[in-house]
Amino acid sequence: MAQLIADRRDIDFVIWEQLNGEELLKFDEYSDFNKKTCDMILTEARKLAINEILPTLQESDEIGVTFDNGKVKVPENLHRTHKLLLEGEWGNLSVPAEMGGQGTPGLVATAAVEYFMGANWALYAYAAMGNGTADMIVQYGTDEQKEKYVKRLVSGELGGTMLLTEANAGTDVGALTTTAVKNDDGTYTLLGNKIFITNGEHDLCDNIIHPVLARIEGDPAGTKGISIFIVPKYFVNDDGSFGERNDIVCTGTEEKMGIHASATCSMALGSKGKCIGYLLGEERAGMKIMFNMMNGARMGTGLQALAYASSAYMLAVNYARERVQSRDLADFANPAAPSVTIINHPDVRRNLLWMKSYVDGMRSFFYYMASCRTKALLFESEEDRGKNNDMFELLTPLIKDYLSVHGHEVCIQAIQVYGGAGYCKDFPVEQYARDCKITSIFEGTSGIQAMDLLGRKLGMKKGQVFINFLTEIHKTIANAKEIDGLSKPAEKLETAVNRLGEIAMHLGKNAMSLQFKTAFAHSLPFLETVGDVIMGWMLLWRAATASVKLENGAKKKDTVFYQGQIKTAEFFINTLIPVTLGKLDAIQGFSSAAIEIDDAAFGGL
Repeated sequence: MAQLIADRRDIDFVIWEQLNGEELLKFDEYSDFNKKTCDMILTEARKLAINEILPTLQESDEIGVTFDNGKVKVPENLHRTHKLLLEGEWGNLSVPAEMGGQGTPGLVATAAVEYFMGANWALYAYAAMGNGTADMIVQYGTDEQKEKYVKRLVSGELGGTMLLTEANAGTDVGALTTTAVKNDDGTYTLLGNKIFITNGEHDLCDNIIHPVLARIEGDPAGTKGISIFIVPKYFVNDDGSFGERNDIVCTGTEEKMGIHASATCSMALGSKGKCIGYLLGEERAGMKIMFNMMNGARMGTGLQALAYASSAYMLAVNYARERVQSRDLADFANPAAPSVTIINHPDVRRNLLWMKSYVDGMRSFFYYMASCRTKALLFESEEDRGKNNDMFELLTPLIKDYLSVHGHEVCIQAIQVYGGAGYCKDFPVEQYARDCKITSIFEGTSGIQAMDLLGRKLGMKKGQVFINFLTEIHKTIANAKEIDGLSKPAEKLETAVNRLGEIAMHLGKNAMSLQFKTAFAHSLPFLETVGDVIMGWMLLWRAATASVKLENGAKKKDTVFYQGQIKTAEFFINTLIPVTLGKLDAIQGFSSAAIEIDDAAFGGL
């Protein structure tokens, strides 16, 4: 039977074989879980995603959200499935039990969410966005705030958002103009307007809790003066009931290229002068608190892109196995020869393997990061926790940008496999391409992630964190060199890793020199090369794992799967890593043309 959304065999391989997920189940926090229960969770998540959620995808895209007089209605076909998600507590799998979540091991929760996002990201986001809001309150809120909001946010009874962006303050958060004035009772009156607010208003729950960035009157300009406030749509009384409506309203929804079923709202605070907010944490600590949520949001965006890419690839490879078109190339001169399915054509095969290499590499990379996050939280040793947290921090910009950009490219190539049919709405690959594009913009654009990598992450602990990252790759390479058939691809990847280390040092030094603008003009190509090397690392790691399984006598049904891991690594390292070496050469060349060109010379005047 053809797989949909994600290849379950591949997910099992990554969790249990490549990353040895059973070791993570030994933490006390996961004492209620074993491999059997985890497999059951994944099986049920997959069923729910394919049987119930996926059928809502195209219809909800066609209908979209509707806005009328401050109210937002989501497509009607989402209501029943949203209820199913909440009833099954699928929206809070990885949330700790003490917060009202399931406390499911991170790798397993990641796989389940990949299915849900691929089935209909917009629907899943309505059910799960409150988790980020709840986590901020748990870490920085008062006991009263925790009691009022946390478990109800996690359950999905309350919706959650993040009100950050303004018309003149997107990337430059410090330029925001939303103000807060302290009242005698300790509350604050807020005034301002926010845009691009995901799930800012909708009819899937009765109340929404909005964390809002604002500047308290008299506080300094820039990011140092920003605080964060809890602004409920309806006030929550001490007994848990909902009180009066707060002065925060939706003034419209955006008509977007994709994710039409997701409500992207403009929000007005204090249009009647009565928007009340409650300080979260300390005054002027808004950016610190917001970034706690931002890292999670960036990881979520990377997973969103992976889910789209995987779903599009599954559709494309299934279509290629079914679509009959043209004679086999070996029989091209014979007009009497029968037509064959397009998976037999060399360029289609190349394209499918190109897509597979990225989907496989991105899945392993994301799940690896999920395991780092788990270890950073649960390892007993402070040193071990620190090393895993450092890796997580270093590579978060890569998860966010590399997966979003290449996930979209996979969706585009899936359309190519379908040909003209893929450009039509009859098939969902065109929707995945439209929906996926937002991921490179959400939570900081590509350029922002590249600046973060070069400007902050590369120099972490005087560069030692980056060196440790390269060391981990070298360990995989050393292991692969000892395996028959993998020594040559291992050596090719080793060349790229060594070159990446040289370029990182070159670019890092220039970023701290008078040529810093030229250095940052190369920051995104640098991020790309780091991502390419990570893909090579993950695929070689997969191939090494598969080779050991084959040497130990794999079951017949697994043999082709394992052989496919080896061929996928061979393809990527032999055909795409040489391109990466060219990119590294270009960075070494350090062209300053983009900085030196006159503004008028860009043309269009």
